[in-house]
Amino acid sequence: MQVLLVKTSSMGDVLHTLPALTDAMNAREKIRFDWVIEENFVQIPTWHPAVDKVIPVAIRRWRQHWFSKSVRAERALFKQALQKKHYDVVIDAQGLLKSAALITRLARGIKHGFDRQSAREAFASAFYHQRHRVDKNQHAVERLRDLLAKSLGYSKPSCRGDYGIRSAFVSKNRPHDPYLVLIHSTTQEAKHWPELHWRNLIEQITKGGAPIKIKLPWGTEPEYQRACRLAEGFSQVEVLPHCDLEAIAHILASAQAVVSVDTGLSHLAAALGKPNLTLFGPTDPLLIGGYGDHQMSIVSETKKMDAIFVDKIMSALKQYIL
Repeated sequence: MQVLLVKTSSMGDVLHTLPALTDAMNAREKIRFDWVIEENFVQIPTWHPAVDKVIPVAIRRWRQHWFSKSVRAERALFKQALQKKHYDVVIDAQGLLKSAALITRLARGIKHGFDRQSAREAFASAFYHQRHRVDKNQHAVERLRDLLAKSLGYSKPSCRGDYGIRSAFVSKNRPHDPYLVLIHSTTQEAKHWPELHWRNLIEQITKGGAPIKIKLPWGTEPEYQRACRLAEGFSQVEVLPHCDLEAIAHILASAQAVVSVDTGLSHLAAALGKPNLTLFGPTDPLLIGGYGDHQMSIVSETKKMDAIFVDKIMSALKQYIL
């Protein structure tokens, strides 16, 4: 069975889709997936053994100059790649008007997606041949597992979902000095933990010469500058070089544990099965929090990040740094 999956962004949403692919692979022996995804995340589907082809799309970039000559040319090439194959099933797992109208509609095959009550944007369901009711009051991973099970005709397993990518990284790990990864950056200002709190945490972790190092990833120049400020004066803290997603995944896979704000790399840590303490302020972890083993949410009682204090994190971290 040849399936086209449309799930373009964001990083967390993309990672949340992986357990559904594992379910499908286990339920349908010969099933294979092609995946339409935003160009920034094309590495992620390649890690899963059920994926054959990745078809990049650049709606985020194209919409800035939608009718320019260069963007029209890129869109034409994308349409050509999308329609090269006729699929047994096309699944829009995004549930948005843009994914339904600009991508799913153009694909060749029977189109499946959320019904009006289940989709993030109700009108998206108008572009599907088959529409499926999926309970919104469950974790995003379970919603996607439910959607693929209904679209492909098998029963969703009752066990916890398996991302299916850990072995691609664990098998390549080499012996190393123990370290933690602190994921300090996110795109939403309200989800940042104050820098003073991060530095207090680093001080507590490294106090007394504990034999553990700390690694700080970053993606943009402001994030790099923040990482440098957090590391200043601490000999055990390393600001990582700029890394692509696969390199970051290898670093996370070898970590003792992770402390993170609510951001895509936090979900990558969860997908790799790493002990992960995620700090939540304005967002609710019930439906989008870390999914998998060893995931712990530390939630601000006031919804403000500065109300999360270091002692609570240190209490949870002690088993990984002693």
